[in-house]
Amino acid sequence: MELDKTLLKDEIVHRLNNLTKPVGSLGYLEELALKLGLIQGRVIPELPKDKRIYVFASDHGVVQNGVSAYPKEVTYQMILNFLNGGAAINVFGRHVGADVYVVDSGVDGDFNISHPKFINAKIGYGTSDFTKGPAMTKEQAVLSLETGRKIAKKAIEEGADLLVIGDMGIGNTTTATAIAVAFGFSLDEILDIGTPLDEGGLKRKKEAVSKALEVNRPDRDNPIDVLEKVGGFCMGQMAGFILEAVERKVPVIVDGFPTTAGLLIAWKTNPQVVDFVFAGHKSKVKGHKILLDAMGLRPILDLDMRLGEGTGAALSISILEAAIKMIREMATFESAGVSKGSDNI
Repeated sequence: MELDKTLLKDEIVHRLNNLTKPVGSLGYLEELALKLGLIQGRVIPELPKDKRIYVFASDHGVVQNGVSAYPKEVTYQMILNFLNGGAAINVFGRHVGADVYVVDSGVDGDFNISHPKFINAKIGYGTSDFTKGPAMTKEQAVLSLETGRKIAKKAIEEGADLLVIGDMGIGNTTTATAIAVAFGFSLDEILDIGTPLDEGGLKRKKEAVSKALEVNRPDRDNPIDVLEKVGGFCMGQMAGFILEAVERKVPVIVDGFPTTAGLLIAWKTNPQVVDFVFAGHKSKVKGHKILLDAMGLRPILDLDMRLGEGTGAALSISILEAAIKMIREMATFESAGVSKGSDNI
């Protein structure tokens, strides 16, 4: 029987405060252990046994406005690299013992391949250019959310107990910026480069987002309308994925700016999702911190990364596991026969 949440929190804090260390001396690790215990409904949380990274990939029609340093073909090519195990996310997935799954949310191209870690969830061949009209239809927006939910449901039913989301798609930071601004964040505070981009490219990016908001006028109080007007298929699927995982009480680690735009859609749908979500890292993309702060999420790592793919989130798994091992394996003052000092030491 699951403990009452307040009682459970008190018991977890009591155990943390009685481990052989000064109270609070392990800082944020103690907060992570507390959050994991609350998610699992356990005073002493268990280590994850089935860790999975899902990289959601799609193309974005806005790229035709010169907002990226790379051509859209790179999205397709990187999917093949993921499946061949040659990308950074594959390296870090192996490092933390997590399987990497690749989701075709809406890449502009077909993959005539059979691979155990490839999921064909294509909503369309890239979104439309949202400087000229909605990025997708309302039906596609709803389908994106539903498809993301199905992917999470299947993963959890297969035994996944820790989920990481990553994102791949040329133009994704422009789409993420448009989503954030549509929800009321300041364009100037959010706007930044994703891939290396010169001043001219950054100016085009700002103009594209401004025009998208002017042309589409998304309703900031309606997450589906924001997704339809200025979103991406990958963001919709990530939002649905998070919502399903939260309902099933499975923790999710988000990565950088585009994945956090997906989280933003989920958060606007259900503000309680942040109780089950961890921010794996703080991206060097300046808008990322603004979104995390708004949702009250503290990043686990801060390594000046801005690659995406789920790389920062994957690396944070080792810190989460350290937090679990700390509360599981450290002796208490009583069990170790150590005299406990005042709580002020």
